[in-house]
Amino acid sequence: MKSCSRCNQQSLDDANFCHQCGASLDGSSETSEASTGGEDAPVDTPDPSPVQDEETVWRQFIGPNADHYLETFKRFSSGGRPKFALSWNWPAFLYISFLWFLYRKMYLHAFVYAVGPMISTYLTGDISAGIVWSIMAGATANYLYYWHCMEKIGEVKKAGRLDPVVLKETGGVQPYVIWVGVAFYILFLMTLVKMVQEGPPDLDQRPTNLDRPAAMRGV
Repeated sequence: MKSCSRCNQQSLDDANFCHQCGASLDGSSETSEASTGGEDAPVDTPDPSPVQDEETVWRQFIGPNADHYLETFKRFSSGGRPKFALSWNWPAFLYISFLWFLYRKMYLHAFVYAVGPMISTYLTGDISAGIVWSIMAGATANYLYYWHCMEKIGEVKKAGRLDPVVLKETGGVQPYVIWVGVAFYILFLMTLVKMVQEGPPDLDQRPTNLDRPAAMRGV
C-alpha cells in the first residue's frame, strides 16, 4: 500500500495518484495549485497598452470622413516632409467657412475666417469680399487641417495619452455646428424671400430736383 504524502490516505501499490486528494504518489509530476487552477496560478493578461499604428491614430483623431482626408493628406507629404499642394475642400467653400473650421475644432482659423470677411467688406465696401474668403478657405482648408492634425497628434504623443478616447476628444468634430449652419442658412433664405416679396425700391417715389422748393434748388 502506498501512503499519500499530502493526506496520508492509503492507496494500492500500482496507483499513481491518491484517489482522495489527487496528489502524485510516485513523485514524477507533483500536482500543484498552479496546474489545477489555484489562486496562485499565473494568469495570462493581455497587454494593457497595445501599440497603435500611425494610420489608426490619425483615423481616431480625424473621425468622420477619415478615409477621404487620409487620401488627401498624401499630397502634402514628400519624403516624410510636409509640402503645400493644391486641393479643394467643398464643405469649407460651400458651408460658412468659419463654421467648417469650428466643426473641425480649429478655433484660431475659425476666428480668422469669421472676422476676416467682415473687416474686408468694411474696408472695401464690396460685399463680394466674402466670396474671396470662401474661395481661399476651399483652396487651403485641407492643408491647414493636415497641419492641425500633425500638431495636435504630436501633443497627445508627448503627453503620453495616446488612446482612442483622448484622440477623439482632442480631434474629431463638433456636430452641433451643423445645426448652427442650418440656422444661418434658414435666416438667409427668410431674408432673401422677404426682399423678393417687397421688390426693389420704387424709384418713382423718390423726390426729384423739380419737386423740391425753389429755395432748395438754389434758384
